[in-house]
Amino acid sequence: MSRPRIVVVGSGFGGFHTIRHLERRIPTGAADIALVAPHDYMLYSPLLPQVASGLLTPQSVVMSVHRLTKQTRLVPGHAVGVDTRDRTVVVRRPTGELAPCRYDRLVLAPGSMTREFDIPGLTEHAYGAKTLAEAVLLRDHVLSQLELANDSRDPVEREERCRFVVVGGGYTGVETAASLMRLCQEAAQRYPELRSVIRWHLVDIAPKVLPQLGDRLGRKAVDLLRGLGIEVKMKVSVREVTADKVVLTDGRALPCRTLIWTAGITPSPLMETLGKPTQAGRLEVGTDLAVPGLPDVFAIGDAAAVPNLSHTDSAYCPPTAQYASRQATTVAENVVNSVLGRPLKEFRHRDMGLVVDLSGRDALARIMQFDLSGLPALAATRGYHVASVPSGTARARIVANWGIRAFLGSEVSRMGFADDGRPSSFVANESVDYLDEGSSRSEGARLLDNERERYGED
Repeated sequence: MSRPRIVVVGSGFGGFHTIRHLERRIPTGAADIALVAPHDYMLYSPLLPQVASGLLTPQSVVMSVHRLTKQTRLVPGHAVGVDTRDRTVVVRRPTGELAPCRYDRLVLAPGSMTREFDIPGLTEHAYGAKTLAEAVLLRDHVLSQLELANDSRDPVEREERCRFVVVGGGYTGVETAASLMRLCQEAAQRYPELRSVIRWHLVDIAPKVLPQLGDRLGRKAVDLLRGLGIEVKMKVSVREVTADKVVLTDGRALPCRTLIWTAGITPSPLMETLGKPTQAGRLEVGTDLAVPGLPDVFAIGDAAAVPNLSHTDSAYCPPTAQYASRQATTVAENVVNSVLGRPLKEFRHRDMGLVVDLSGRDALARIMQFDLSGLPALAATRGYHVASVPSGTARARIVANWGIRAFLGSEVSRMGFADDGRPSSFVANESVDYLDEGSSRSEGARLLDNERERYGED
């Protein structure tokens, strides 16, 4: 009898932990295990705001699939479809070609994407904060705006470059706004003229910030954000975005060149290709995490509508890392049970709460209905993250980064990711070519004349 082929789609919290649990339960060589994912790492996304602010290095929040697995074969690419009749996952490789990946058991954990809205200019001008590349780019962009504003004499341009708008009052939006505001405060020590010009706004159409924390901690979060100098405006969203302006639904037009969009997620479109019922794009599964009518296909994480058996207000489990990690344990056991013909387990989990790190010494936490703030919340928040990171190397990097910041301060500098996308050597060569053409003196003189005329200088 041939070895069963187990395919897991997605290297996020659900997929990555599923692979690791499968390897622990299946003897070496007893099954072929494959992971379909665009990257060879798991991203610890709750700490992305700290990467964007420079508190953590990008390497601190990635866990290598190759380092932490022993018998899993990586299939690089995006899963774009599932043929359940032929038991095949269609994978779009980095080269653009399509390749089939056969399975006997399939676990779908493709995660989610940033939710887009039909707002003029949003896709052209907004910045995301969901991926590692977006976090690093965002840091470079914010710092470059301050550098350009400091170099400008135009008060209108300065205002545009020094105003930042974050849309989304959830976990990601609140932490991103707080972390990047602190980054701006550090950078402004070099640019004293900008200290009174820097403005951060947090807006959301919802009536409350961080509703999962409850009313008391939600109000505390607003107070902490406003204490940092961030303007918090609820029941307001964005009507239009241009290259130098953000128009809000309350009628205000804010001069601004940086809009950060964190307002919601949408499930991976992969789930729609199975032809099975979905809930707002999330594939419906049973309490055993199997897709009804497809006993060889399971789904977990953000893109799965998993029944919530903990008797809370929601009929389905929330799309959080906490739930995806716990679902991975159950789905790995059920995959093995299905191969061996054993009964499948139901997934049950009681929400343990939420932690929010606002950088510095500010944090909030609700753990098993206990509300924490200040240093106790900070200890609980960072302790939770360290315990949740599935790599000893990453834990060491994270703790070391926190220690370096606490005792030695930070390096506020760009890494070049927000440049025009071309290697700097080519940009330099282009400048040399321009100078060699002999036009630099006349062009430079023209620019100087324009500046003198504009500012009335001799």
